[in-house]
Amino acid sequence: MAPYLSIVIPVYNEASIVASAAAELSQGLDARGWDYEIIFAENGSRDATPQILEDLCAKNPRLRWFHSERPNYGVALKAGIEKARGTYVFCDEIDLCDLSFYDAALPVLEKDGADMVVGSKAAKGASDQRPLVRRVATRVHNKLLRVALGFQGTDTHGLKAFRREALMPVVAKCVVDMDVFASEFVIRAWREGLRVVEIPIQLHEKRQPSIHLFKRVPNVLRNVGKLVYVIRIRGT
Repeated sequence: MAPYLSIVIPVYNEASIVASAAAELSQGLDARGWDYEIIFAENGSRDATPQILEDLCAKNPRLRWFHSERPNYGVALKAGIEKARGTYVFCDEIDLCDLSFYDAALPVLEKDGADMVVGSKAAKGASDQRPLVRRVATRVHNKLLRVALGFQGTDTHGLKAFRREALMPVVAKCVVDMDVFASEFVIRAWREGLRVVEIPIQLHEKRQPSIHLFKRVPNVLRNVGKLVYVIRIRGT
């Protein structure tokens, strides 16, 4: 039988924290009595992450993982969502796994108050403990999305929860990858009239990003440009 919740987590070179993060998240979900699966979307790791995931999944039937050869957050996240079987799907980050978001988002979905819940780092009441340069980068990225695509929210990247049945058609329409897939997913849901609700989160990362911020900028700009062309010019 399909689980009630599916949790999708992209992982890339996470040998140092993946086992402890998986254990902590599983224990928290078990304590709440939820029926769940955790899907690790491993992509392009060159450390011991794949072997660790293989061992973890062999010991815990609630854990699943798959491998993509090329490091690509967006491709991995999209594939993980497509493999999810739960009524509700949570997109999490291995360096977050904050169950307070689950506690806040799931009741909203269960009460049919939204089709998608976005955990916003920039909404009123949020606390973002990342370095200043990363907080500024988030504000700049969101401003770019508002100007270029008319997005009216405050965040698109990071924690999300949604009703699988409502959002799978949106996933199928997404055309960009890397970090911007997460943004396209939220923006398309909003543009298609689905109920997208933001809740503030308390962001405390467990480690530094696995890919340096400035190495991500060219891909972000290229994919945002592609997204503007596809949505604004082609109208698809």
